[in-house]
Amino acid sequence: MAAVTDRTDHAEHPEERGKSGEAGNPGRLVRPEGADRPERRQESAEGRLPEAGDDAAGGVDENEGAGAGAQGGNPAARAQEKVPHARVEDDVRHARVRDEDPVDRSESEAAWDDGLIARRVPEAGAGGLPQTATVVEPRGTSERQPAPLAYDGALRSRLDALRELVALSRTRLDGDTLAEAGRVLDESSARRRLSGEHTVVAVAGATGSGKSTLFNALAGVNLSETGVRRPTTAAPLVCMWSDGASALVDRLGIPGRLRRRPPQSPDGDSQLSGLVLIDLPDHDSAAVAHREQVDRVLALVDAVIWVVDPEKYADAVLHERYLRPLAGHAEVMFVVLNQVDRLPGEAAEQVLDDLRRLLDGDGIALGEYDEPGASVLAVSALTGEGVGELREVLGQFVAERGAAARRVSADVDAAAARLRTVYGTGRGTGLSEEAREEFAGRLADAVGATAAGEAAERAWLRNANRACGAPWLRLWRWSRERRQSATGGPTLPASTDEEATARQNVEQAVRTVADQAAAGLPAPWAQSVREAAVRGAHGLPETLDQLALSDAEPPGRPPRPGWWPAAVMAQVMMTLLQLLAVLWLLGQVVGFMSVHVGVPVLLLGAGVVGGPVVEWGCRVAARGPARRFGLEAERRLREAAAGCGRAQVLDPLAAELLRYREVREQYVKVVGDGAVPRLG
Repeated sequence: MAAVTDRTDHAEHPEERGKSGEAGNPGRLVRPEGADRPERRQESAEGRLPEAGDDAAGGVDENEGAGAGAQGGNPAARAQEKVPHARVEDDVRHARVRDEDPVDRSESEAAWDDGLIARRVPEAGAGGLPQTATVVEPRGTSERQPAPLAYDGALRSRLDALRELVALSRTRLDGDTLAEAGRVLDESSARRRLSGEHTVVAVAGATGSGKSTLFNALAGVNLSETGVRRPTTAAPLVCMWSDGASALVDRLGIPGRLRRRPPQSPDGDSQLSGLVLIDLPDHDSAAVAHREQVDRVLALVDAVIWVVDPEKYADAVLHERYLRPLAGHAEVMFVVLNQVDRLPGEAAEQVLDDLRRLLDGDGIALGEYDEPGASVLAVSALTGEGVGELREVLGQFVAERGAAARRVSADVDAAAARLRTVYGTGRGTGLSEEAREEFAGRLADAVGATAAGEAAERAWLRNANRACGAPWLRLWRWSRERRQSATGGPTLPASTDEEATARQNVEQAVRTVADQAAAGLPAPWAQSVREAAVRGAHGLPETLDQLALSDAEPPGRPPRPGWWPAAVMAQVMMTLLQLLAVLWLLGQVVGFMSVHVGVPVLLLGAGVVGGPVVEWGCRVAARGPARRFGLEAERRLREAAAGCGRAQVLDPLAAELLRYREVREQYVKVVGDGAVPRLG
């Protein structure tokens, strides 16, 4: 019986299909009248009714398909496609049941229309493609394990930097921000462990673009179903030109029943050896599951062939959802304008130029004039026009064996672009010395370092006056102080308002230094810096209060200058002169001594006047040492406050800034040659 050619071979041009039928193409069998009536197919010799999905489903028995080819005059095909019975049952069990009328058993053997699995017809089909039997890759077959993929040094360094970047940022950034970078790392590691001798290329397109027809044209045999019914392709179909790609296809999640091999042709094998071609469902399919499969597979393949047609090449869904976001993947992208045979005259060139304009607007670099970028070609999968050029370009692309590394590099670029707002900054970051000194000054003012220094200076002067002052003046001052202390009441402690003001000053100083440290940082890192400052500020006012009490004055007696003992001895001499003069005068009054008033009066005057003069001289001389003593007390308190602020606030801020600088350096390595603002 002559084999039945599928009714969808000329789906792109229904009128040509009618012409072929009228011309009486040899081997073409028209479906008999009444075949579309709903009736149960009859069994052949054994009288067995067919199981559900035997030949009306996507997974038809391989032996039965081979039998159909054998009836068409190809006995070798039957033997070649014979598979174990368990394999057949597995394929039947996983097949997709199509919604079509049952037909006679004999007709089903002649016509194979499963929607997913290749039709095996020995006659020539649409576009002159031979309908030879395809070889399904057996499950569990041991095959040569190809060498794993090897990344060059630059790409390895970028991946290592990205891995370090993610590790350093996990505690500072949320998981959603780092999700894409983590996915790129996982997929790059998974791809590196697999074959480096194969290139996985997906054929993607919209409904009616003819991508399945182009897939068949590249394969040289009708493997994928084509037709006017939408959607036609329901699941990804794989065609492999060489062995060793099973692990790659397993990674894509495509079952073995959807894996095919093209007919054995020395020319085809040598040209496309190492190619793994995937026919995807429509990216604009009405079925959500189809679109999800497209998105999933596109994230895993090495390259993509985008098939567009003259009607929908400017479709907003294609450009906004796929081409524009994948603009950085131009080097692993082919854009094919299909169905150019429908365009008369120079219309094909005009549409092609407009397509290039749209791609340029999407930011996709075009690989023209030997520049890296996407390849744009015009073909007609139905007539074969331009298919040879596409095969040649695709063969050179596969032979280079660099698509996988370029895809990973483009993924790293995309991940780095997503993280630019997290790590990119156009200004210097960090705390300047002026900011640190200003913070220390604010803490010193809050703790009262200046007032403490002035108090220490006054205390030193009081000690000097007490030690070097005249005894009678010291006695008078002492009695006055006692009277004032007896009538003035107890000394009041610092008011609550002053303590609240000091606490507010400390909090304001912390906020100011945190804002200065976060200036120029991306939002997540700026927030992290502010949080570190707030954590460190807890308990800082109380610590400063303790410092003010313990470090305001030095332990022990304050240091005294060398002239201090001489001044004390001078005051003692003045006092002794006064006592001697008084005793002398008393002796003269009582008659104990001869009257000689001049000398005792002179001695008394010298003692009375000399004491205040020595005290005044000591006060003038004590100003310098007292000032130095006060400054030393102020400096000591300022250093203590600055050390406390540094330990609790500045050091945590510095640690956050250092971590940001580390991740920033890793980000610069990830970007590579990209333009990244330099750290300040």
